[in-house]
Amino acid sequence: MTETPHQRFGFDTVFDGAGDVAYAPPRPKRLFVIEEVEQARAEAFAEGERQALASMAALQAEALSSIAASVHAALPKLAGVAHEHRVGSAELALACAKAIADAALAKFPEAPIRAAMESLAREIEAAPRLMVAAAPDLAETLQAVLEEAAHAIGYPGAIQVRSAPGMAPAAFTLDFGDGAAAFDPAAATARVTAALDAALAAEGLHAEPLIPGSES
Repeated sequence: MTETPHQRFGFDTVFDGAGDVAYAPPRPKRLFVIEEVEQARAEAFAEGERQALASMAALQAEALSSIAASVHAALPKLAGVAHEHRVGSAELALACAKAIADAALAKFPEAPIRAAMESLAREIEAAPRLMVAAAPDLAETLQAVLEEAAHAIGYPGAIQVRSAPGMAPAAFTLDFGDGAAAFDPAAATARVTAALDAALAAEGLHAEPLIPGSES
């Protein structure tokens, strides 16, 4: 620490015999004009304002840094919440689709095999016979449905339907010699569920943001 140097004694001060000051030169009196006072006041005000603004800027920077750190820490949690929302939405959509499909199959159990015959029209056109297996309840009414479908696609061969106990109400197998087709609602649901689970797992926490234009 630097010490303030002592002011040297001035010999212009006169002391009496008792050691009291008998005479001391008058101190020069400094007079300030109004302009100097106003200038000094303005400079002091400006300096105080500058320091206050600098302090505010530092506090704002510190607050923004704290907010940024909090947001950065929260982003992984938000991504996890968004992923859980996607999974829940996908599972709900799948459950709704299954309920709708089950209701449609209950009302129109012959629709899947009719659609299969239309899709396989080119493959089965040369087959002399179609061998169809279905659940007992469906097999009773399937013969007329298949003959109608065969007429619609121009298939001239024979169609033989057999009852297969244990098959699901809308399930079937279709054998046309050179190939075969099959449908099982439960197996189809399992395949769709597995594909959805795989897509969600591959997507993970890196999916597109839920809100367009935002980052997850």
